Amino acid sequence: MKIASGIETIELVMDMMGQKSVIHPALIWDNNEVLLVDTGIPGQLEEIREAMEKAGVSFDKLTKVILTHQDIDHVGSLSGIIKAADHHIEVLAHEDDKPYIEGDKPLIKMNPERMANMFESLPEEQRQKIKALFDTPIDAKVDNTISDGDVLPYCGGITVIFTPGHTPGHISLYHHQSKTLIAGDALVAENSVLAGPSPRATIDMEMALQSIKKFTEFDIETVVCYHGGVVKDNVNQQLSALTESL
Repeated sequence: MKIASGIETIELVMDMMGQKSVIHPALIWDNNEVLLVDTGIPGQLEEIREAMEKAGVSFDKLTKVILTHQDIDHVGSLSGIIKAADHHIEVLAHEDDKPYIEGDKPLIKMNPERMANMFESLPEEQRQKIKALFDTPIDAKVDNTISDGDVLPYCGGITVIFTPGHTPGHISLYHHQSKTLIAGDALVAENSVLAGPSPRATIDMEMALQSIKKFTEFDIETVVCYHGGVVKDNVNQQLSALTESL
């Protein structure tokens, strides 16, 4: 395992709606803690394990999983991770998404009407495959809930930013030591240009856009977008321009 501390993104290939794309969980570590932020789609345990080893951080040292929200491409491999570990891994998420993550409520975006709108252009066979993916039981519990403004005492400090809209309990994370914002799906990026969340996949777009304004309170050098990857170009200026455009 690497010495001292660090933060890196993990690149996982996701096949959804017949199209392959790369998603970006984040890995944060120091000599005491190893945190994974989001877990990909179901069945990506081995890819995550290999990516961690490549980053020089052993899967056996993983202590915590933080979930930015309930969507299946963020929580899908949580069960596999928990079962594969030979020790307890603490799971943290916002209380508003907890019942969906734990299976007490069906995932919001599995609403039949919403699914029909999102995937209406796909052939029936593909729609059924996606439905089966979304129906995969998570079978894991949230050990502790985290709230807006909480400063987690791990890896130099991580501030929780409550950014609802994409889902009711969506959170983003600010890693103090590296001045990195892990945005989850509150932002997307393309060619290092930041934008608001995907309207098609966002429950309350107006609320989601208001949530983005919170980011201007932080001095950010790097943004990690789950869809779009790492952005380092004039981040604070981009965020200011984005919020002004709202």
